[in-house]
Amino acid sequence: MHTFRHRIELDHPVETVFAWHGRPGAFQRLAPAWAKVRLLAATGGIERGGRVTLELRKGPARLRWELAHTHFEENRLFVDEQVAGPFAGWRHEHQFEALAPNRCALTDVVTWQAPLGTLGSRLGEGFMQRSLRRLFLFREARLRGDLELHRRLAQARGADAPPLNVAITGATGLIGTELANLLTAGGHTVRRISRGRAGDIRWDPAAQEIEAAKLEGLDAVVHLAGEPIGNGRWTARKKLAVHRSRKAGTLLLARTLAGLAARPAVFVSGSAVGYYGDRGDELLPETAAPGAGFLADVCLAWERATDPAQAAGIRTVRLRTGMVLSAAGGALPAMRLPFQFGAGGRLGSGRQYMPWIDIDDELGLCLHAIASASVHGAMNAAAPEPLQNGEFSTVLGRVLRRPALLPVPDLAIRILLGEMGEALLLQGQRAIPAKALATGYAFLRPDLQESLRTQLGRFTDRAAAG
Repeated sequence: MHTFRHRIELDHPVETVFAWHGRPGAFQRLAPAWAKVRLLAATGGIERGGRVTLELRKGPARLRWELAHTHFEENRLFVDEQVAGPFAGWRHEHQFEALAPNRCALTDVVTWQAPLGTLGSRLGEGFMQRSLRRLFLFREARLRGDLELHRRLAQARGADAPPLNVAITGATGLIGTELANLLTAGGHTVRRISRGRAGDIRWDPAAQEIEAAKLEGLDAVVHLAGEPIGNGRWTARKKLAVHRSRKAGTLLLARTLAGLAARPAVFVSGSAVGYYGDRGDELLPETAAPGAGFLADVCLAWERATDPAQAAGIRTVRLRTGMVLSAAGGALPAMRLPFQFGAGGRLGSGRQYMPWIDIDDELGLCLHAIASASVHGAMNAAAPEPLQNGEFSTVLGRVLRRPALLPVPDLAIRILLGEMGEALLLQGQRAIPAKALATGYAFLRPDLQESLRTQLGRFTDRAAAG
């Protein structure tokens, strides 16, 4: 059997850290997309007797991995061991130690035995040690960030405030999925608004139908649903679907919330930095005027559709989001692909600004909008230092250890992707998070290189050694 250890110290009570690990959403928050591990089922929690079934993906292969929780001591220890799966043996011990009233240590001890006996151990030991080091560095970064976001939320709401009850549209999308997991791991309740039967609250924006009674008494509603804009050429039909989905869904929610007897305190509605159009080097705080073009028109209609909620006295926040960086989806996996084949580089001139944001800061700004009474109206969800595309490409190449020498000409993008490629790849906005900073939000990852290394698991040798 081989052993791997990873120890960290946290400025949080041991009870807080232990409780976080036992809640729904915690496993998903600690599982990076590049690990290709999916939770299929979980019963019994982390207490002894609980079981977890995972799916491991390696290329086209799909493997089931079943684990049982075999030991449990509250605020001190829980253990999961393989029942069936790819290893000849696997045991993961989570050790918690109180160091002071508001400080604790977490030590992960993984003992494992590769299949194929001695041969498997010799071939796999180095690979497994590197893989586990990469995984637990990500887990450490994600855990530190999530605990900090929950601490800020508690401070903003007051120590005695009860857990939040939040409804989310688009809860199966990139941001909605992570937001739901973040909230539930923090002890809050999430109600998913969905067209399908799996949702807690049914709605049909096209038909302007929603189960309004189930929205009564919520603390907050976060609206993230809408027709995707980056998954194909913008035909007339596609553009109409994008415009209608955002306006109709937002208007249905805003009118419904305004008519409730017990309205939510806050309505956070998605928008985008496309609101500003293509503005070159102009700095764009939230007070900047709307721009021109299809995306600007969509965002303007999208934001105006929130007016009924605001008129009814609901604090309304319009979150103008930039490019969200996550290995789980969005633009980053597509941008990474050419670099993996040595064909990465700037897009067009490379001078267009890319207002990016780490996925965990996007979630942090959602919580900031929910909890901070001083936040209302538009708020840019973008890192403090937007970079031009050429600079962004250079940093991405450095993180991936690939050259960034092959530019993609403007003409090729226009021919291949049409208006969509022009708007999303060749135009830019130098959007800055003026309101977030002015209202006290501190970014978890304001540096692009740190964000990319964390989300892609590309830690430096120095970080890995630590």
